[in-house]
Amino acid sequence: MLIFSTSDKGGTGRSVTSCNLAYRLCAAGRNVAYVDFDFGSPTAGALFEISAVERGIADGGVHSYLLGESGTVSRVDVGTATDRAELKRIGPRSGRLVLFPGDEGGAEFLTSSDAVVTRCAELLVALEQEFRVVFVDLSAGRSVALELALQATGLPQLRRRTSRWLIFHRWTRQHILAAAGLVHGPHGLLQTGAVCGHDPEELLGSTRYVRTAVPAAHSQPTAQRAAQAAWLQEQDVALRRLATANGLGSTAVLGATPMEPVLQWREQLILDSDVNAHIANPETALAYTELARRLVDIATWERL
Repeated sequence: MLIFSTSDKGGTGRSVTSCNLAYRLCAAGRNVAYVDFDFGSPTAGALFEISAVERGIADGGVHSYLLGESGTVSRVDVGTATDRAELKRIGPRSGRLVLFPGDEGGAEFLTSSDAVVTRCAELLVALEQEFRVVFVDLSAGRSVALELALQATGLPQLRRRTSRWLIFHRWTRQHILAAAGLVHGPHGLLQTGAVCGHDPEELLGSTRYVRTAVPAAHSQPTAQRAAQAAWLQEQDVALRRLATANGLGSTAVLGATPMEPVLQWREQLILDSDVNAHIANPETALAYTELARRLVDIATWERL
C-alpha cells in the first residue's frame, strides 16, 4: 500500500502525524517504509530522532536517486539508528521501520522530466513489493513532489496498486479552504491527476482528510470562561458547516488528532512510554492508533 501525505500549508502536522502513523503500524507488526519527498526540507530524520540524518543525508538520498546521481537510495533502519532509547525497543512482535531520507541541502525540483518520473515509479514499485506500507511525505502545496507522485502512480506499473492520498489540515477556516483548494481547485490533486492519467472519481475515492491539533471547544484550559466556551462551540459548528460545503465533511475525513501539549513544544513520536510517564495525553496515542487502523483497513476506508 502506498500512502502519500500532503497539505496545502506548512505547519499542518503532516510530517509528525505521518511519522506517528508509520510507527504505530510498525508496532502492530507491519514492515513500513517512510520516504522523505519533502525535497526542500527533508527533516524526517529529526522526527525519528536520528541525529546522523536529522537534516537529510549527505549522499545518496531520495533527491540524488531521482536525479540519476546515484543508483540506489540510502536506507536507515529507525530502530537501530535512532538516538531515542525507547524507540529502539518497539516490541518483539513489531515489524521493521525504515527511513529513506532526502538529501541534505537538496532543493525542490523545478520540473519533473520523464527520466525522473520513471525512476520515481521504479522506486515506488520496489518499495511496495518489499514493505506492507509505504509512506511518501510530500512537500506542502502544489509542489513538483505532488505532481511527480501523480505522474508516477499514473503509469501502468502503479495504476492498479492500492494508493491512499492523505490531506492534512488544521481546524481553522483558512486551513479548511486551503485543503479544499489543494484537492478541488485549479492545478490541485484532481485536476493534475487527470492530466497524469488518473480517473478523477477514483482519485477522489482514494483521498481522505486528516484534521490535526483539533481543540476540544468545551474543555479546560481551552475555554476558561462561559462566554468564551459558547463562542468556541459556535465556531466549531461553523467550521463543520464550512468543511461540509467544501467537500471535507465527515464522509471524507479519515480522522482527527487532538491538541497535544508535547507536540506544541517538540515535534516527535508519541510513544506509549510518554503516556505511561504522564507526559503525553493518552487521547493522542489513541488517535494515532485509530488513524493507523482506519488507514490500512479496506472495509473501514470504504465506509468513510
